[in-house]
Amino acid sequence: MDKLAPRPLRADARRNRERVVTAAGVVFAEQGRDAQMDDVAKRAGVGVGTVYRHFPTKEALIEALAIDRFEKILATGKEALLNPDPWAAFEGAIWAGAELTASDRSFTEIVGELSGPMPLPERLEREMRETYGELMRRAQEAGALRADVVFDDIPMLMCGIGAATKKEHRCAAAWRRHLAIVLDGLRAGGASGPLPT
Repeated sequence: MDKLAPRPLRADARRNRERVVTAAGVVFAEQGRDAQMDDVAKRAGVGVGTVYRHFPTKEALIEALAIDRFEKILATGKEALLNPDPWAAFEGAIWAGAELTASDRSFTEIVGELSGPMPLPERLEREMRETYGELMRRAQEAGALRADVVFDDIPMLMCGIGAATKKEHRCAAAWRRHLAIVLDGLRAGGASGPLPT
C-alpha cells in the first residue's frame, strides 16, 4: 500500500510554523544548541505547545533549521550562476555560503558534530550538487579553478570555516583570513602541486 502524502497545513498553522522556524533561527544562532524551546516560543510569540506541535523534539527543530540554512546556501549558489565570470561566480558563492555559516552558531555546532555528510532531503542534495557542481565546472573550464578539485572538497572546506568560527582568535576576521587563504589555494595558478588522492 502506498504511503499517504502528509496533509498540507492550514494557513494559520503554516504561518505559526514559519514564525517558529524564523524565531528559532535567531535564538539558536545566538545561543547554539543549548537554546531552549521556551525561548523559541517567546521569540515567536506563540505558546510552547505550538512549538512542540510542529517540532516534537529540539532535535527535530534543529534539523529543520539546518535544512533551512542549506536552502539558503543553495539560493546563494543559484544566484552566483547568474554571474558570467566563472571564477567570480564560484568565489562569490563560497563567500556567501561562508557568511551564512559563520553567522549561525547552532549551524556550525551541528555541522561540526557530524561524522559524515549532513543528511539532506534528496531533492535538496541533488540541487546542491547540480548548482555547486556547475559553478565548479565553469570555473575549471575557464582555467580559473584547479582541475583536481572535486565536489566533496567544498563541504570539507565549509566545515573548516564552521570550525574556525567557533575558536577564539585575536583577530575578529580570522575565518575570513582562513577562507581567503583557502581560495588562493583553489586557484589554478596558485597550485603548488597535485592534491593527494
